[in-house]
Amino acid sequence: MYQPYDELIIDNRVPRWLVPLLERLKQIKNFLVNHTQKILLFLCLIASLASCKKETLDKVDDIPGLGGDTWVAGPIDKWISDSLTEPFNIAVKYKWDQFELSLNKTLVPPKEDKIIPVLSAVKKVWLDTYIAEKDSLFMKKYVPKFFALAGSASWNTDGTITLGTAEGGRKVVLYVLNDFRVKGSPDYKSSDSFNIKQMFHTIEHEFGHILHQTIYYPQDFKSISVGFYNSSWNNVTDANANRDGFVTAYAESAPDEDFVEMIAMMLIEGRGGFDAIVKSIPPGTSVNNVTQAQAVNKLRQKEAIVVSYFKDTWNIDFYSLQTRVRAQVEKLIK
Repeated sequence: MYQPYDELIIDNRVPRWLVPLLERLKQIKNFLVNHTQKILLFLCLIASLASCKKETLDKVDDIPGLGGDTWVAGPIDKWISDSLTEPFNIAVKYKWDQFELSLNKTLVPPKEDKIIPVLSAVKKVWLDTYIAEKDSLFMKKYVPKFFALAGSASWNTDGTITLGTAEGGRKVVLYVLNDFRVKGSPDYKSSDSFNIKQMFHTIEHEFGHILHQTIYYPQDFKSISVGFYNSSWNNVTDANANRDGFVTAYAESAPDEDFVEMIAMMLIEGRGGFDAIVKSIPPGTSVNNVTQAQAVNKLRQKEAIVVSYFKDTWNIDFYSLQTRVRAQVEKLIK
């Protein structure tokens, strides 16, 4: 009588040494029956791969965005090399690379005709003034080594604008290059001075962070406006911030920001400009119950600590540096 294999009955007529083999064959048969579709799919895949033409990435160094971007060096690259890379080991990326910027922001590339004018101004206003007051070794040691450039501003969800960022003292991102126009430009207008001052304010602000993160400023600075720092600075005008003893509204965000905002405003506006801010505080009391005298006193205390910090920590005459920086700024705007 015919018996299906999986119901095979082993009797005494089958040698005992065949029993394990028959059992193993039974297991194989069951596996094949239960996995027929998977096996056929696997065989088809192997056949498909075998029929494909083998391709290789022979020039992986030329994949855009992975460090293999190449172009013929031109006048801009030579200027950067001669003026920034060779003397200060500063690299500049002006060719568009979204991965150097915020991926969640809508930005545009910088116009190439803006690159040299902007970087030349950066060198005169920032690098050369510090070198004249200190020395080139100081700047070579502490300047950020990489600049990334963007043509437009970086808008934040709260309505504020990021004009520059710094990452760990190594990388600085500058925005709004396409709006950079200086005195003498065909399309220059007086309102362009705001963009110029804001750009250098950003650079001085970020460099101030590098300095105080290297050697911290005196703790006494934090006690001057203790209790007045808040996260709602973007809802405060600079004028109202002045009435509370802050040089700008952003200075209210944290003590470290307060310190570097003092540095940036004092340098870019000059001594006369800073004095004008202090003198502009009107009589009376702010909404936070700070009197005019108290606000003036707070700003003057902060000014004194910044000046002494530069002298005691870096052996830099801040007022002399301030005069140099403001003179270079005025050449661009007046």
